[in-house]
Amino acid sequence: MSDPTETPIPTNEWPQGWLEVTSMDMDAQGVARKPDGKVVFIDGALPHELVTANTHRKKNNWEQASLTAIHRESSQRVRPGCPHFGLHAGACGGCKMQHLHVAAQVAVKQRVLEDNLWHLGKVKAETIMRPIEGPAWGYRYRARLSVRYVIKKGQVLVGFHERKSRYVADMEVCPVLPPHVSAMLVPLRALIASMEARDTCPQIELACGDHVTALVLRHLEPLSADDLAKLRAFAAEQGVQWWLQPKGPDTVKLLDAESEQLSYALPDFGITMPFKPTDFTQVNPHINRVLVSRALRLLDARKQERVIDWFCGLGNFTLPIATQAREVLGIEGSEALVARSRENYRYNQALTAEGQPLASTAFVARNLFEMTPEMLVADGVADKWLVDPPREGAFALAKALADIHQARLGAEEAPALPAGAEGWVPPQRIVYVSCNPATLARDAGLLVHQAGYRCVAAGVVNMFPHTAHVESMAVFERA
Repeated sequence: MSDPTETPIPTNEWPQGWLEVTSMDMDAQGVARKPDGKVVFIDGALPHELVTANTHRKKNNWEQASLTAIHRESSQRVRPGCPHFGLHAGACGGCKMQHLHVAAQVAVKQRVLEDNLWHLGKVKAETIMRPIEGPAWGYRYRARLSVRYVIKKGQVLVGFHERKSRYVADMEVCPVLPPHVSAMLVPLRALIASMEARDTCPQIELACGDHVTALVLRHLEPLSADDLAKLRAFAAEQGVQWWLQPKGPDTVKLLDAESEQLSYALPDFGITMPFKPTDFTQVNPHINRVLVSRALRLLDARKQERVIDWFCGLGNFTLPIATQAREVLGIEGSEALVARSRENYRYNQALTAEGQPLASTAFVARNLFEMTPEMLVADGVADKWLVDPPREGAFALAKALADIHQARLGAEEAPALPAGAEGWVPPQRIVYVSCNPATLARDAGLLVHQAGYRCVAAGVVNMFPHTAHVESMAVFERA
């Protein structure tokens, strides 16, 4: 790349082919416009830069291009912290924004959230909350690492995929993984290369707890006694715990049953959460602790209140809520996670038996993408809700709430009120934790324009630094 020019160049004097980058899209591409107004998405370019780029894909209204030179560099451009990051052939595709200062990454994500809320939901939050931020490196306690024996190279590769490719990147370190895991990548390559099963082990899943590092080895054929011995020797040397997965996720089991249990703590609430390596837990434990604390502060559950935690998972929010409310209901689509959340409740109830016991808490398994007003009423009145859905959002839940509100207003084409709805009262406050700003915006539009709520606050959560992933939180109150 060329050096940035020292003197600003007036717009009307830019050489032909130069482009001014005005923003960044959700895939961390710079966005510019040609003189004829056509949009160009440029890999590697940052807002406020003057660049030239090589177009490699053309459509009627837009083009896709790769950065070839920078003529005016952004003040927010930084040196990437990983040697495997970049636009070069073979570069790792795990991160997209390492060339942008972390504070600027957060600002971009905040803008994405606000733009989505307004353009998709026609919602503007009354207050923009301060972003939740944490360590920019060594934060990724969960990862799915691909494993490939590459005959041409005569070696095993362990890591993420290359940019826009199905090939595994040739990685020796990964600064977003915990340091002890990053240092383990090369030894892992040597381990798999030494095994008889090197051709039939396509994946290693990483799950770190507060005190245990678990590795789940996917193997397509039974492992020999010699290979199992090598896994045990590696575990003893590296201080890790091996789990084996011969088929689907339900077949995962510990290599050696006497191993210590995986868990993470939520110290603000005196809660410890045991989990299995294939259970869903947040990737970034540092941010998760702050996220739970802020969500509960915003929820402000009182001792006389009943709270429902929708999409409750293992009980990441449910159990902390149970330290504050009178009664809690956790609802989750997965039977396995509901069983685990019940175990975690009993485990923590035993821990707190001598102190402040947890509130009465029930867990229910239900398909939350098929919610109806009737089901909502049957779940009973709750003073407050916490909603933490997957990327698909909580449309059916928001629509059920909106349908009841519209029916009470006597709106045309509104469904009839379900039986027993006369005494049912919607929650006074909803705290919505989102991993997809587009579905949050869609659901926010329903809550604000059809269900009788105000969006009183919203803000981003930088759960995944250096990636384009936008996690966020919004608070709704009955108008």
